[in-house]
Formats: sequence, C-alpha cells, structure tokens
Amino acid sequence: MLRHVIFALCFVLGTTALEAQKDTQNKEQARLENCGVVMQEILDVKDHIPQELLEKAECVIVIPSMTTVAVGFGGSYGRGAMVCRTGKGFTGPWGAPAMYALEGGSFGLQLGAESTDLVLLVMNSRGRDALLDSKVKLGANASAAAGPKGRHVSATTDATMRAEILSYSRSRGLFAGVSIEGTTLRPDDDGSQEIYGRKITARTIVTGKSIAVPAAGRHLVDVLERHAPRNLSRETAIR
Repeated sequence: MLRHVIFALCFVLGTTALEAQKDTQNKEQARLENCGVVMQEILDVKDHIPQELLEKAECVIVIPSMTTVAVGFGGSYGRGAMVCRTGKGFTGPWGAPAMYALEGGSFGLQLGAESTDLVLLVMNSRGRDALLDSKVKLGANASAAAGPKGRHVSATTDATMRAEILSYSRSRGLFAGVSIEGTTLRPDDDGSQEIYGRKITARTIVTGKSIAVPAAGRHLVDVLERHAPRNLSRETAIR
C-alpha cells in the first residue's frame, strides 16, 4: 500500500514539474514572438529608426513591455532578445536570437508604473563583445546615447554617432530616442535554455555556425532581414 502511495506521489510531482517547465517555455516563446511584433510595429511608424543606422547596426536588442515602477525610488526591469548579424565581421544575414535581461533604477519622487518597449542598436564590435559574456552597465562598460529618429541622421551629434549603443523607446504610442544610461544588460541564459531546449550561452548563439533560428524568433529575424539585409558600415569601410 505504501509503495502505491509513493508511486502516486512521485507521478504527481513529476507531472507538476513537467507542466511548470512547459509553462516557462511557452512564456519565453511568447516573449520572443512579441519581440518580432514590437520591432515590426516600430518600423511601421513614419519617423522610425533612421534606415542608415539600422543598416549599420551589428546587433539589435528588443525589450518588449519593460516595466518602470516607482514609489519614491524608481526601478526598471525587462526581458527580451538580441539578434546579431552572422558571418565573418558580422556582415552576413541576421542570425538566431539570444535572450537578454535589462535592469536598472533611478531616484525620484514618482508614483505609478509604466510599460515601455525598448529597441537598442549595437553599433560596433566593442558594444557587441561587451554584451556577449557578462552584465554590462550602459554608460560605464559601454557608451550609450538616445538614438535620433526620422528618415535621415544629418542632425545627429558627434557624441551620438560615437556611441556603441543607441536606444529608442515606445510608450503610450509615442516613439523617441531615450537615454538609459545607468541600466544594465545581461545575457538571460535561463531564457535561452527554455527557447533552445538546452543550456546555451549568448556567445554560442550569436557566433555559432549551426544555430537554427527557432520558430518563435522567426518573425523578428524576418523583420530585420526585410528592413536591413546588408551591413552598410562594412561596405562603407571597404570603399
């Protein structure tokens, strides 16, 4: 009798664990799918990210529904994905996405909560390499600036053009460049594990030659392929 009770208990616990794992996978897949939706919606805006900058970016990070909560002290948290170009010198097509987390805080007498979509352009190899292995504090470990918007970038400052990461936000229907200095970005290896079904690092995903784009990330990669299939910064350097 005791043996049957133990067996039944083990069965229930095992089933519960499998269901919890499945729920987590579904949550990460939904988050990755939402990254593609957010990227498409932002690029459908008339005065969106300048085409020249998108075509020169080596990686793009999308953080949908970043939450900013403040009751006396402010804090931000969000999770999303980073997609980089493939190939030697990152000149090839957009590759498989790695999951990322953004965390940060600010001081101020604020009340309430607000959800914001973020898009970050990683403009060079220094910014890309800094993000692949560890937590990066924007403004300290990697230079960051609010990105310009519109069809052209002629009005940008030298400081903006030298930044390793350009940041944009969309909140309550408004789209603009935004400064997120002081926040941190880190690889979300747990999230990537749920997407790929095995332990895998952001560096392996981004630099690996045989990492297939998961179904949940196909929309995001397709959007980037349609809007910025070539790396113009490399073409300019070759000329």
